[in-house]
Amino acid sequence: MSLNEVWEAAAKSPFIPLVGKDAQFSVGFNLLVLALVTATLFGLNRSLLGIASLGVPAALAFGFGAVFTICAAGVYV
Repeated sequence: MSLNEVWEAAAKSPFIPLVGKDAQFSVGFNLLVLALVTATLFGLNRSLLGIASLGVPAALAFGFGAVFTICAAGVYV
């Protein structure tokens, strides 16, 4: 398959994002709030189980929440 054929095939099926542009800010803000809550709970109760159950989800929620909020605000890095 040549590059031109791939280009033409891609033009026929447009990309539809999982989270729409209008919902990015609310999703990002909710993820940041969730990250704040879970990070606070992790800080109050540090244990090996807490790292897996609170620390990792807090870090992931903060990372994705920050990216969604930056995209919604229109800041391009």
